[in-house]
Amino acid sequence: MQNMIYIRLKKYAYLNKAEVLKVKDVAYLTGSEQLVNACSDLSIHHKNVDKDKTYVLEAFTIIQIIQQHLPNVDVQLTGPNNCMLQKKEQTNKTNILFVVFVWILLFIGSAMAIMNFHYDVSMQSVQQRLHFLLTGENVEYPLWLQVPYSIGLGLGMILFFNYLFKKRLNDEPSPMEIELYKYQQDIDQYVQYYENPLNKDDHDQS
Repeated sequence: MQNMIYIRLKKYAYLNKAEVLKVKDVAYLTGSEQLVNACSDLSIHHKNVDKDKTYVLEAFTIIQIIQQHLPNVDVQLTGPNNCMLQKKEQTNKTNILFVVFVWILLFIGSAMAIMNFHYDVSMQSVQQRLHFLLTGENVEYPLWLQVPYSIGLGLGMILFFNYLFKKRLNDEPSPMEIELYKYQQDIDQYVQYYENPLNKDDHDQS
Protein backbone atom coordinates (compact mmCIF):
# COMPACT_ATOMS: atom_id res chain seq x y z
CA MET A 1 0.00 0.00 0.00
CA GLN A 2 2.97 2.33 0.57
CA ASN A 3 3.83 2.21 -3.16
CA MET A 4 0.27 2.89 -4.34
CA ILE A 5 -0.89 6.27 -5.60
CA TYR A 6 -4.34 7.31 -6.81
CA ILE A 7 -4.75 9.70 -9.74
CA ARG A 8 -7.82 11.54 -10.99
CA LEU A 9 -7.35 13.57 -14.17
CA LYS A 10 -8.77 17.06 -14.41
CA LYS A 11 -11.27 17.64 -17.17
CA TYR A 12 -9.47 20.77 -18.44
CA ALA A 13 -5.97 22.18 -17.99
CA TYR A 14 -4.96 25.65 -19.13
CA LEU A 15 -1.38 26.59 -19.89
CA ASN A 16 0.80 29.13 -21.62
CA LYS A 17 2.67 28.26 -24.79
CA ALA A 18 6.09 28.08 -23.11
CA GLU A 19 4.83 26.73 -19.80
CA VAL A 20 6.28 23.45 -18.50
CA LEU A 21 3.43 21.06 -17.89
CA LYS A 22 3.65 18.88 -14.80
CA VAL A 23 1.55 15.99 -13.53
CA LYS A 24 0.08 18.13 -10.76
CA ASP A 25 -1.24 20.55 -13.41
CA VAL A 26 -3.44 17.93 -15.06
CA ALA A 27 -4.32 15.55 -12.21
CA TYR A 28 -5.24 15.27 -8.57
CA LEU A 29 -3.04 12.86 -6.64
CA THR A 30 -3.42 11.15 -3.29
CA GLY A 31 -1.34 8.60 -1.44
CA SER A 32 1.72 8.80 0.75
CA GLU A 33 3.13 12.30 0.95
CA GLN A 34 6.50 11.18 -0.42
CA LEU A 35 4.96 9.59 -3.52
CA VAL A 36 2.62 12.49 -4.14
CA ASN A 37 5.50 14.97 -4.03
CA ALA A 38 7.63 12.79 -6.30
CA CYS A 39 4.89 12.32 -8.91
CA SER A 40 3.50 15.86 -8.83
CA ASP A 41 6.64 17.49 -10.23
CA LEU A 42 7.21 15.06 -13.09
CA SER A 43 7.26 16.92 -16.40
CA ILE A 44 4.97 16.07 -19.29
CA HIS A 45 6.14 16.64 -22.85
CA HIS A 46 3.37 18.20 -24.87
CA LYS A 47 2.86 19.99 -28.14
CA ASN A 48 2.60 23.75 -28.19
CA VAL A 49 -1.00 24.68 -27.62
CA ASP A 50 -2.33 27.05 -30.25
CA LYS A 51 -4.98 29.64 -29.51
CA ASP A 52 -7.86 27.77 -31.08
CA LYS A 53 -6.57 24.23 -30.61
CA THR A 54 -7.31 21.66 -27.93
CA TYR A 55 -5.02 18.72 -27.23
CA VAL A 56 -6.08 15.59 -25.39
CA LEU A 57 -3.79 14.10 -22.77
CA GLU A 58 -4.51 10.43 -22.19
CA ALA A 59 -4.33 8.89 -18.70
CA PHE A 60 -2.23 6.13 -20.26
CA THR A 61 0.46 8.73 -20.99
CA ILE A 62 0.52 9.91 -17.36
CA ILE A 63 0.84 6.34 -16.12
CA GLN A 64 3.74 5.72 -18.53
CA ILE A 65 5.58 8.83 -17.30
CA ILE A 66 5.19 7.87 -13.64
CA GLN A 67 6.31 4.29 -14.23
CA GLN A 68 9.35 5.43 -16.23
CA HIS A 69 10.58 7.47 -13.26
CA LEU A 70 9.10 5.36 -10.44
CA PRO A 71 8.84 1.79 -11.73
CA ASN A 72 7.83 0.32 -8.36
CA VAL A 73 4.79 2.57 -7.92
CA ASP A 74 1.33 1.06 -8.37
CA VAL A 75 -0.79 3.71 -10.12
CA GLN A 76 -4.56 3.51 -9.64
CA LEU A 77 -6.67 5.66 -11.97
CA THR A 78 -10.04 7.03 -10.89
CA GLY A 79 -12.39 9.33 -12.74
CA PRO A 80 -12.00 10.49 -16.37
CA ASN A 81 -9.46 8.98 -18.74
CA ASN A 82 -8.59 12.20 -20.60
CA CYS A 83 -7.56 15.75 -19.82
CA MET A 84 -8.05 18.46 -22.43
CA LEU A 85 -5.22 20.99 -22.71
CA GLN A 86 -6.14 24.50 -23.77
CA LYS A 87 -4.23 27.74 -24.00
CA LYS A 88 -4.88 30.35 -21.34
CA GLU A 89 -7.02 33.16 -22.67
CA GLN A 90 -5.90 36.70 -22.03
CA THR A 91 -8.60 38.86 -20.53
CA ASN A 92 -9.33 41.80 -22.76
CA LYS A 93 -11.21 44.96 -21.92
CA THR A 94 -14.87 44.87 -22.81
CA ASN A 95 -15.70 46.94 -25.88
CA ILE A 96 -18.72 48.99 -24.84
CA LEU A 97 -19.64 49.84 -28.43
CA PHE A 98 -19.65 46.16 -29.37
CA VAL A 99 -21.83 45.31 -26.36
CA VAL A 100 -24.31 48.05 -27.26
CA PHE A 101 -24.39 46.89 -30.89
CA VAL A 102 -25.08 43.28 -29.90
CA TRP A 103 -27.73 44.40 -27.38
CA ILE A 104 -29.56 46.48 -30.02
CA LEU A 105 -29.30 43.66 -32.55
CA LEU A 106 -30.75 41.12 -30.12
CA PHE A 107 -33.45 43.53 -28.98
CA ILE A 108 -34.62 44.23 -32.52
CA GLY A 109 -34.43 40.56 -33.52
CA SER A 110 -36.38 39.32 -30.49
CA ALA A 111 -38.97 42.10 -30.88
CA MET A 112 -39.53 41.18 -34.54
CA ALA A 113 -39.81 37.49 -33.64
CA ILE A 114 -42.47 38.22 -31.00
CA MET A 115 -44.41 40.57 -33.30
CA ASN A 116 -44.33 38.11 -36.20
CA PHE A 117 -45.58 35.33 -33.92
CA HIS A 118 -48.48 37.45 -32.68
CA TYR A 119 -49.31 38.47 -36.23
CA ASP A 120 -49.33 34.83 -37.39
CA VAL A 121 -51.74 33.76 -34.64
CA SER A 122 -53.88 36.94 -34.97
CA MET A 123 -53.38 37.79 -31.30
CA GLN A 124 -55.02 41.23 -31.59
CA SER A 125 -58.21 39.82 -33.10
CA VAL A 126 -58.27 37.13 -30.41
CA GLN A 127 -58.03 39.77 -27.70
CA GLN A 128 -60.70 41.84 -29.40
CA ARG A 129 -62.98 38.81 -29.56
CA LEU A 130 -62.31 37.98 -25.92
CA HIS A 131 -63.10 41.56 -24.93
CA PHE A 132 -66.40 41.38 -26.87
CA LEU A 133 -67.37 38.10 -25.21
CA LEU A 134 -66.74 39.55 -21.74
CA THR A 135 -68.09 43.07 -22.17
CA GLY A 136 -70.30 42.98 -25.27
CA GLU A 137 -68.43 45.94 -26.77
CA ASN A 138 -66.22 46.11 -29.86
CA VAL A 139 -62.96 48.03 -29.32
CA GLU A 140 -59.82 48.14 -31.44
CA TYR A 141 -57.35 48.12 -28.53
CA PRO A 142 -58.55 46.24 -25.42
CA LEU A 143 -55.77 47.64 -23.24
CA TRP A 144 -57.01 45.96 -20.06
CA LEU A 145 -56.09 42.66 -21.77
CA GLN A 146 -53.07 43.78 -23.80
CA VAL A 147 -51.12 45.53 -21.02
CA PRO A 148 -51.23 42.65 -18.48
CA TYR A 149 -50.49 40.22 -21.33
CA SER A 150 -47.38 42.18 -22.33
CA ILE A 151 -46.16 42.39 -18.73
CA GLY A 152 -46.81 38.69 -18.22
CA LEU A 153 -44.90 37.86 -21.41
CA GLY A 154 -41.80 39.63 -20.09
CA LEU A 155 -42.09 38.09 -16.62
CA GLY A 156 -42.57 34.67 -18.18
CA MET A 157 -39.32 35.01 -20.14
CA ILE A 158 -37.46 36.03 -16.98
CA LEU A 159 -38.84 33.03 -15.07
CA PHE A 160 -38.09 30.71 -18.01
CA PHE A 161 -34.43 31.71 -18.28
CA ASN A 162 -34.12 32.01 -14.48
CA TYR A 163 -32.10 35.23 -14.68
CA LEU A 164 -32.75 38.90 -13.99
CA PHE A 165 -29.68 40.66 -15.38
CA LYS A 166 -26.85 38.88 -13.46
CA LYS A 167 -29.04 37.67 -10.59
CA ARG A 168 -30.19 34.05 -10.60
CA LEU A 169 -33.74 33.66 -9.30
CA ASN A 170 -33.21 30.17 -7.87
CA ASP A 171 -30.64 27.36 -7.83
CA GLU A 172 -32.19 25.37 -10.67
CA PRO A 173 -30.40 25.54 -14.05
CA SER A 174 -32.28 27.26 -16.84
CA PRO A 175 -33.26 25.36 -20.02
CA MET A 176 -30.60 27.36 -21.88
CA GLU A 177 -27.90 26.29 -19.42
CA ILE A 178 -28.93 22.65 -19.76
CA GLU A 179 -28.79 22.81 -23.56
CA LEU A 180 -25.38 24.52 -23.45
CA TYR A 181 -24.15 21.82 -21.04
CA LYS A 182 -25.33 19.06 -23.40
CA TYR A 183 -23.71 20.84 -26.34
CA GLN A 184 -20.41 21.15 -24.44
CA GLN A 185 -20.56 17.47 -23.50
CA ASP A 186 -20.95 16.50 -27.18
CA ILE A 187 -18.02 18.72 -28.17
CA ASP A 188 -15.83 17.25 -25.41
CA GLN A 189 -16.61 13.69 -26.50
CA TYR A 190 -15.78 14.55 -30.10
CA VAL A 191 -12.50 16.26 -29.19
CA GLN A 192 -11.50 13.50 -26.77
CA TYR A 193 -11.77 10.95 -29.56
CA TYR A 194 -10.47 12.78 -32.63
CA GLU A 195 -7.74 14.84 -30.91
CA ASN A 196 -6.47 11.89 -28.89
CA PRO A 197 -2.98 11.01 -30.23
CA LEU A 198 -3.50 7.32 -29.42
CA ASN A 199 -6.66 7.22 -31.52
CA LYS A 200 -4.86 9.08 -34.32
CA ASP A 201 -2.20 6.39 -34.36
CA ASP A 202 -4.92 3.74 -34.70
CA HIS A 203 -6.43 5.62 -37.66
CA ASP A 204 -3.03 5.97 -39.33
CA GLN A 205 -2.32 2.24 -39.01
CA SER A 206 -5.72 1.33 -40.41
